[in-house]
Amino acid sequence: MTAKTPPTPTPPTPDSPKQPEPAFGWTAYAEQINGRFAMVGFIALLLLEFFTREDFFTWLGLR
Repeated sequence: MTAKTPPTPTPPTPDSPKQPEPAFGWTAYAEQINGRFAMVGFIALLLLEFFTREDFFTWLGLR
């Protein structure tokens, strides 16, 4: 019997989007994650103000 060699992976095509990899510091990946958290926080703030009928500063007790 002969041993089969595994097929070599094909390199990505230039048109395929490259996913950012996690790294330390100011990277595209960090900016993408921070943007997503900011969007979630903004929606949470809007929902808080909608359901409590108070603005954020009143809800915190600063007014």
